[in-house]
Amino acid sequence: MLINILENINIYTILISIGVSIVLGLMIALTHKATSKYNKNFLSTITLLPLLVTCIILVVNGNLGMSVAVAGTFGLVRFRSIAGTSKEILSVFFAMAIGLTIGAGYAILASIITIIGCLMILLLDKSTIFDKNKNEKYLKITIPENLDYTEVFTDILNKYTLKYSLEQVKTTNLGSMFELKYNVILNNNINEKAFIDELRVKNGNLKISLTEPINGEEL
Repeated sequence: MLINILENINIYTILISIGVSIVLGLMIALTHKATSKYNKNFLSTITLLPLLVTCIILVVNGNLGMSVAVAGTFGLVRFRSIAGTSKEILSVFFAMAIGLTIGAGYAILASIITIIGCLMILLLDKSTIFDKNKNEKYLKITIPENLDYTEVFTDILNKYTLKYSLEQVKTTNLGSMFELKYNVILNNNINEKAFIDELRVKNGNLKISLTEPINGEEL
């Protein structure tokens, strides 16, 4: 089997593909390190992933049966993996795409894509174009069950916010209280303490929290 593979692939092509895949994998890993929270194991995985994918593509090389087996293996790996952040998923797909490109024989194209992709990731990380409004907040208010939540805070919210929306209402404390969850955009330069103090007067000094919105948080 090994002899057949070596007969179909030039040894210099193999060496070049291996070298390029390692270098480009390292570039992707360093870019991820510069723009995201990371751990050493994940960076090591990203560094070696293009090499592994490249080797798989070189070995498969038109063999339909082996292609199906490889696809099944990738499927098993997918369902045995823990979901990561959006940047981790991007880095994994980036590394796999580069490995596939190198394995298909387009090492120069893979190098160009890696350079452009890494530069774009670094640029977007430094850019503020996709930043959220700094006045956007996540407001949670606990109220007693006998308080009509539909209108009770309207005057205060209109006073201190540019926009607000009630995202969720749920019971808590064995049904004796309601928890209201709002997305709000505060007015510029407001006194947040005064805002919370006025809310406390309305809700009987029960729990209130005003925090930064969390991406992907389930309300």
